[in-house]
Amino acid sequence: MNKNLQFIDRRDFLKRSALGAAGLALAPSLLAKAQANGKLRIAQIGLGAMGMEDLKAIASHSLVEVVALCDVDSRAIDNAKKLYPQAKTFGDYRVLLKELEDDIDAVVVSTPDHTHAPASLMAMKMDKAVYCQKPLTHHVSEAREMKKVAEKKGLVTQMGIQVHSFYDYKLATLLIQSGIIGKVHAVRAWSPKNWGFDGPEPTGSDPIPEGLDWNLWLGTAPERPFKEGYYHPGNWRKVMDFGCGTLGDMGVHIFDTPYNALELDVPRTIRNECRQPTGFGFPEHNVVTYEFPSTPFTAETLTWVWYDGPGAPSDHPDLQLPNGDQLPDQGAMFMGEKGRLLLPHFMQLPRLIVDGQYKEMDIAQFNLGEPVKDYAEESKKHYHEFVDACLGKTECSAPFSYSARLTETILLGVIAGRFPNQTLNWDSKKARFAEKEANKFLKGKYRKF
Repeated sequence: MNKNLQFIDRRDFLKRSALGAAGLALAPSLLAKAQANGKLRIAQIGLGAMGMEDLKAIASHSLVEVVALCDVDSRAIDNAKKLYPQAKTFGDYRVLLKELEDDIDAVVVSTPDHTHAPASLMAMKMDKAVYCQKPLTHHVSEAREMKKVAEKKGLVTQMGIQVHSFYDYKLATLLIQSGIIGKVHAVRAWSPKNWGFDGPEPTGSDPIPEGLDWNLWLGTAPERPFKEGYYHPGNWRKVMDFGCGTLGDMGVHIFDTPYNALELDVPRTIRNECRQPTGFGFPEHNVVTYEFPSTPFTAETLTWVWYDGPGAPSDHPDLQLPNGDQLPDQGAMFMGEKGRLLLPHFMQLPRLIVDGQYKEMDIAQFNLGEPVKDYAEESKKHYHEFVDACLGKTECSAPFSYSARLTETILLGVIAGRFPNQTLNWDSKKARFAEKEANKFLKGKYRKF
């Protein structure tokens, strides 16, 4: 057995995994409202590619009934209706929530990022449990508001970071918290994906596709003409008005385990090395450096560096692997006083590196069972956890009390991209930057639609 490992039992691990303190508060009322057959009545808002995956995964729970389907594109509704013919359909989430307020118990929000908070907050103010895709919000102010409302009302909430519940990430959390590499002083994380756009803002307009309500798709975002290939479907992540770039997409997944394992709060400083802002698309390459205050699992200061865009940052000494091995396309590396821990993204076990060599680890002591390599089965766990929490059987592991802080951290890096190569200083208590010009990007002005 590795002497660096200390036993952490499953119950203690769950406590350390950002469980919501109010996770069960709403469960009795949800049960009381549920239909006589005892099922949780779900409304699904957003039926695009990820929306359909969310819907299928959550509906695979035997105690879920899909009551309502909502999307601004009638083609998406038609596809979902084939699978859930009994569900009522809507184009506007506001109409759905008003008409079915007494007929639904929980809402799943799988829209583009800019609609996450408007739809979720409306449901939460009606006392509905909410499962919201990542990143939780488009603006820092929205993340704080969603956390505040969830805690005030004692709502069951979960952010859609499915890998949070995967075997490999649970194991990495246990390993780091066991002290296997000692106090961690740095994390480097990377993704080669490119949800950026360095070109000019498009001009002119194209015909709006049949069945798409462009006004509803824009929602609270500023009005602009439809342009084929730039927004819907699929490319909205690249555009500042709608998405959060690669950092907001893959960053949430890859940040999650180090953030959770090290029990981090929001950073003190943020610096993004990238091109000058265009006001339209996110940079295609970003190197974001965060400085975090200490926690029981870190050195006095933790430095976190994020890289995105084509090409892994393999030239840095922290990322050199034994035997000349290549870095995984995506992942994170923890640097500690006793060694390093590599966490590929995803469905690969973490690897311990000490003195330039891979070392064996005793993982049986953590009682996680055998490693799981079945993505379809693993991905359901996060959704089923939410359903079971709504029904009073468990608690959520990525509630808004946790995921709002993680999202805030991500969004601070996104904002730093508007101030290339400048260090921004964040005051968490005041929710303000010391650099006044950056504060205007903490929230957005909602368009009436």
